Amino acid sequence: MQGVRVRAWAGTIVFLGLAPGVVAGLVPWMITGWRSSWPDGATWPVVIMAALAILAGIAVLLDAFLRFTRADGTPAPPMPTARLVVVGPYRYVRNPMYEAVLAIILGQALLFGSVGTVLWAGLVLGAVLAFVLLYEEPTLESEYGDEYREYRRNVRGWLPRARPWDGASSSLSGTRTP
Repeated sequence: MQGVRVRAWAGTIVFLGLAPGVVAGLVPWMITGWRSSWPDGATWPVVIMAALAILAGIAVLLDAFLRFTRADGTPAPPMPTARLVVVGPYRYVRNPMYEAVLAIILGQALLFGSVGTVLWAGLVLGAVLAFVLLYEEPTLESEYGDEYREYRRNVRGWLPRARPWDGASSSLSGTRTP
């Protein structure tokens, strides 16, 4: 079990740097140079809104990655978890990591006044939607079967629920992650 946990942590850290690190960090930096396009710089309300979007995105992203590691897997398709992760932000929406990455990108677009970064966010959104529809959802259904189908019936993909889903009331409650 210890070997699985070490592999999960290592894989998660590598995947965090390669996927969200590049998509939400490196590419926006390449677009903006992290220099403002706002005349006279961004106003403090813009800076606050951008910072909130970026920090909230980072918090949700790190929380989701931690939950995958605790389930002895990674968010990366080659090293999935043994159990479907349906805790934390996943009780509200099925795709919190993708939404977090988009929040980070759009926060940077706002902070730096970058139309190019907004366009990048649109490209990322299109790629994510295609990936989710064509690969991720069919794979999750194949891997987790009825558990995923029940989860999908109860938790929307992109619009968060007002109240968290309580999967514990389902017949599949014994397979939830910690």
